[in-house]
Amino acid sequence: MARSDGEGIGGGRRFLGELMEEAHWKRTLWIMFVAQLLSAVGFSVIFPFLPLYVQQLGSAWHWDIKLLAGLVFSAQALTMMVASPIWGGLADRFGRKLMVERSLFGGALVLAAMAFVRSAEELVALRALQGLITGIISAANALVAAAVPRHRIGYAMGVMQLGLTGGIAVGPLLGGILADTVGYRSAFLVTGGLLAAAGLLVAAGVREVFQPPEKASLADMSAALWRSWRRILHIRGVALAYGLRFFAYLGRMMIIPIAPFFIQTLLEPGTSVNTFTGLVFAVVAFMGAVSAVFWGRLGDRIGHEKVLLVCAVLGGLAYLPQSLVEKAWQLLALQALSGLALGGTLPSTSSLLAAYTAQGEEGSVYGLDSSVVSGSRAVAPLLGALVAGSFGLRATFTATGVLFLLMAFLALWRLPPARRTGPVSTPHHGGIP
Repeated sequence: MARSDGEGIGGGRRFLGELMEEAHWKRTLWIMFVAQLLSAVGFSVIFPFLPLYVQQLGSAWHWDIKLLAGLVFSAQALTMMVASPIWGGLADRFGRKLMVERSLFGGALVLAAMAFVRSAEELVALRALQGLITGIISAANALVAAAVPRHRIGYAMGVMQLGLTGGIAVGPLLGGILADTVGYRSAFLVTGGLLAAAGLLVAAGVREVFQPPEKASLADMSAALWRSWRRILHIRGVALAYGLRFFAYLGRMMIIPIAPFFIQTLLEPGTSVNTFTGLVFAVVAFMGAVSAVFWGRLGDRIGHEKVLLVCAVLGGLAYLPQSLVEKAWQLLALQALSGLALGGTLPSTSSLLAAYTAQGEEGSVYGLDSSVVSGSRAVAPLLGALVAGSFGLRATFTATGVLFLLMAFLALWRLPPARRTGPVSTPHHGGIP
């Protein structure tokens, strides 16, 4: 009888422990969802008016404004490309929650400081600093992945993706409205406040159970990483998939620094340029988020390489006519079509990387992917500004359309069929630091 009672007590304790564990990871997940949503809104608030803020500030060194408009985007992406692997290594050694707090509180301070800059060059410098100290998406996903049971990881990553895409859809529209109502500088203070609120939420609500790994020498870790990267890049199709990832983000980001200037030429004087620019960016993000589910399921059935081909052609056909529009509503409609195409090109290239490589290599595969994407985000705004400065604003849309058609040609000519795989959780970068 005593043994039976003991077994009952032990079973009750196990059940209670399982309930507490489930409550802990769900609490962590939903707090991080809110933090991801707030940070995505905060970081994307500045997208619509950042080039116009550069124009308002002017250059202290008499540089070209379009070049500086490209640099405010490229500088952040370039420094993030360098810093991300370092922060990732520190997260494994000192904990993921600390990295999330570093990104949110550091981002809040830097973005608030942007409200007080006196020239475009100072703004570029702060954007470079932002890239060095932020990186919320990878930090938040790492924290959630460490807390959630393996059999619920797909659900958890879906929740985090919802927070990211929801924030990216809302942020630009909110930013445009803020810029037109309270001004550019006040909008940066609102952004800093959103990030600080997210940081306080994580600091107060998330309890991380972290056990540092055994120490390994820097030389051993570097050698293992290089071996892994070389092996991955020699797999058939992988190098081209990375190249197509680079092109996809190049096409997505090329028009961002010149879009506000182009929209100015389409709107009547006195129209709220920032609000409309925010609406354009929000529509692209929304259409991309909605269509990604459809394209992903279709890719699982017919092959992601076929979806990539279709969406690359659709992207080319959507961007080429944008160079000819005369009305703002025409641009908005074609940008919505572009969003549909981007909803397929970005996830399909990510899915191809999973299909070409073996399970267990995800860390190295998507670590390389993060560097490729950051590199593309660094080059794209400068390339867009260079094309616009040399051939006019409309030429940037033509170049983007040609780039997507080139992607379609490469996919049709050289991309091998992907083997079928089970469900894979792959990261989707929304351009948020």
